[in-house]
Amino acid sequence: MSESPPLEFRGGSVGALLPLVAFLAGVGTLGLAGAPDERGFWPVLLGCLAMGLLLARDSTAYAEAVLRGMSRPIVMLMILAWLLAGVLGALIQQSGFVDSLVGVAARAGVSGGGFVVTSFLIAAAVSTSTGTSLGTLIICVPLLYPASGSLGADPVWLIGAILAGATFGDNISPVSDTTVASATTQEADIGGVVRSRLRYALPAAAAAAVVYALVGAHVSQGVAGAGERGAAPSLLPLVMMAPPALTIACLLRRAHLVTSLMFGILSALVIGLLAGLFSPADLLHLDRESFVATGIVLEGMERGVGISVFTLLLMGLVGGLEATGLMDRFLERAERGARTPARAEWSIFGAISAAVMLTTHSVVAILAVGPLARDIGPEHGISRYRRANILDVSVCTYPFLLPFFIPTILAASLTASGAEAGVPRVSALDAGLANLHSWGLLIVLLMALATGRGRSAG
Repeated sequence: MSESPPLEFRGGSVGALLPLVAFLAGVGTLGLAGAPDERGFWPVLLGCLAMGLLLARDSTAYAEAVLRGMSRPIVMLMILAWLLAGVLGALIQQSGFVDSLVGVAARAGVSGGGFVVTSFLIAAAVSTSTGTSLGTLIICVPLLYPASGSLGADPVWLIGAILAGATFGDNISPVSDTTVASATTQEADIGGVVRSRLRYALPAAAAAAVVYALVGAHVSQGVAGAGERGAAPSLLPLVMMAPPALTIACLLRRAHLVTSLMFGILSALVIGLLAGLFSPADLLHLDRESFVATGIVLEGMERGVGISVFTLLLMGLVGGLEATGLMDRFLERAERGARTPARAEWSIFGAISAAVMLTTHSVVAILAVGPLARDIGPEHGISRYRRANILDVSVCTYPFLLPFFIPTILAASLTASGAEAGVPRVSALDAGLANLHSWGLLIVLLMALATGRGRSAG
């Protein structure tokens, strides 16, 4: 995975894996202990990077590998997206949009589990249309999550449902990067891949929707919470639906994520100021006596700091691990173990699972394992659609379930948008556990592998 000679560690492969194992253990422990936000993971990542430096036989080469991992364009894209998304979310919330949404939903009788299911379907529609799970979270969480308290929806199940909807589109959208990567690596047409993938995605989505409807209501708070706010809120703030809609429209036209978010911010500024939902002084205020600046824009950008630093440190850790060449050696062993059709499928599944764990990036994992699946699949009668589905369905489970991947961390980070509405933050662990669609995908995939059903068709 690197053109440079493999980086060597004291203790061999065990030493190379120790920083990653320490990271998984540390984040898992903090997650179980109820780590309040992604900032709590910073010290763990710093400690793991220090461990890598001590274990590497060439600390300079390790440091350079870490910096290469941090400086990838995709990392810079994510960080800028987090910052811009924070600004867009802050503008929408400052406008009073949440109160208006609560009023409309209450009048329509949408509450509790019904609101959770509705949020799941909205996120699924956005992600399927745009093909981006992270973009869906950025758009949908600040819009929907703060309303959970007043509409009697359980915050944990609600963020899990939004994350599930984001997963759905990432898995089946024909414009999703994982769909394109899984299809092209197996030399399969995207249309056929999407059609065959529905047999995995639709049962999982249907089961998730039913469970969300049953368990999504908050046991101690119903829609009465909306009435406690007093008079019916103004519907004027609902005009702030336009900026997210513009962002989605730009994404549908295949505009860059940064471009789409920037247009969304600019439209939110114009609409909010013209409608009188906030003033120029609300956007940026200079306190000359205290020598500080405050305002919506700064507050929004600060929301993206936690996930941005986490992303930098995590991708640095991944960069150091990739430089060891462990993935290449693992793929060679997986190929040697594929002696029967069933073992070949399990080898592909095991390889993609290991790859996404080691790289923490779905597309990178698919591109790494794709050649293995393409080589061993045909000789065992495994169709190209089936191989593409094993790759894609696998990477739409772990990153959306486990608390040390960017999608779950981002979803948890964005729950800070509920603070002004009195809705508590949710940990990455809880958000992933409540993503019923990914759990359903994993179960459906394991059943297909265990039975061999659909091996030759997809």
